Amino acid sequence: MTPKQVAEYMLGQDYFSQWMNIRLIEIKENYCLIEMPVKKEMINGLKTVHGGVTFAFADSALAFSSNNSGDAAVALNCVINFTKAGKEGDVFRAESILANETRKTAIYDIKITNQNDELIAKFVGTVYKIGKKVTEL
Repeated sequence: MTPKQVAEYMLGQDYFSQWMNIRLIEIKENYCLIEMPVKKEMINGLKTVHGGVTFAFADSALAFSSNNSGDAAVALNCVINFTKAGKEGDVFRAESILANETRKTAIYDIKITNQNDELIAKFVGTVYKIGKKVTEL
């Protein structure tokens, strides 16, 4: 399977990413660019995007980039820095780029921006390669 086919396969069974209305924009090995519209159900009591939604969006980008070779990887550690509050009606984009890779781990840098290319959050995720294929799980 190509990286795009693996990501599409994963999205097909990822009901949470589907609920977030995530679209796969560009998929290459160890890379992805995804998009998500911010809907009313994602807004917190301060009328901004709930931090958990932003984190989950970045985590989905991590999943689609770190697994699209077909070899399964799971998150070991993730750190997020929120830089700007998102609002209902925004369109978020997450770009995930491989920063470092070893035999069993990999680190990805993920940048989340809005429709005005303003930085919403910076996320760094470390994954562990579990030694199975995505399609075996």
